[in-house]
Amino acid sequence: MFLKLSQAALATLCVLGGFQFPAAVAADSQVYHFSPVNQYGINLTAAYWNPIINYVTEKSGVKLVLKIGRTSADTTSYVLANEVEFVFTNHLFSPEREQLGWKVFGRRDTPPVHGQIIVADDSPVKKLQELTGHDVAFPGPEALIAYKFPYAHLLSQGVDVKVVFGGNQDGALAQLYSGKVKAVGGNSQLLEGYAKRESKKYRVLWSSEPLYDLALMASSNVPERDRKAVADAFLGMAKDARGREVLSTASAAVGLPVTTAFIPSSGTEYGAYRKFYQSAPTNLR
Repeated sequence: MFLKLSQAALATLCVLGGFQFPAAVAADSQVYHFSPVNQYGINLTAAYWNPIINYVTEKSGVKLVLKIGRTSADTTSYVLANEVEFVFTNHLFSPEREQLGWKVFGRRDTPPVHGQIIVADDSPVKKLQELTGHDVAFPGPEALIAYKFPYAHLLSQGVDVKVVFGGNQDGALAQLYSGKVKAVGGNSQLLEGYAKRESKKYRVLWSSEPLYDLALMASSNVPERDRKAVADAFLGMAKDARGREVLSTASAAVGLPVTTAFIPSSGTEYGAYRKFYQSAPTNLR
């Protein structure tokens, strides 16, 4: 099961984001698919991104529609199958995937994030070794910050856990707070946002080096004119009154600072991701 947004489904999800699909773009124009990693549940992911891509469509004149799967791994499978043209991801920095030709043009101007391993605030677990033999939840097998970094650290410390995938960060955290797993691997930004939205507390057992937020990227199949128009619209949002309003409302919905915006990037900031793959266990590459 996956969520491929038809016009009817798109209209429903646009209601979640508070915007109707912009009418300024001709109905017969080129349609590009935008696939952000499922950092939240499907509804919240759509509520965050639909207002943003509707704004970008209107400003750029290039029609974008959201295409997300049931899980982050499903969404990435669409990217690898060449079914989408624009992404917000960090799943494309392995040596093999960099050969696919995706080009970074932006990122969010959020503080650095960390891969983390956490437990509920009232958990008796005090150190990683106490997780040996227990269930630990992660968003999914493609989650670089929230799964690959934390799990690689557990392996390096000889801590053998039973991996459980929650489909996204919210799904993994729901398992933690329902008592189904002992700990969760996560992205610090998403962990903080969930805790704020759901009034939860947690303790950090381990934290990675600082890492940059996910990247906005375009497929090499997108004509330069359209890529530039989309990039300019994303990167210009903070300079436009309505763009700032869209960003503020969307950010508040997921627990990000309301001043969060998109800024230019050449992709050089993602060296730590590329370095990870040089020494990562083969099953995490």
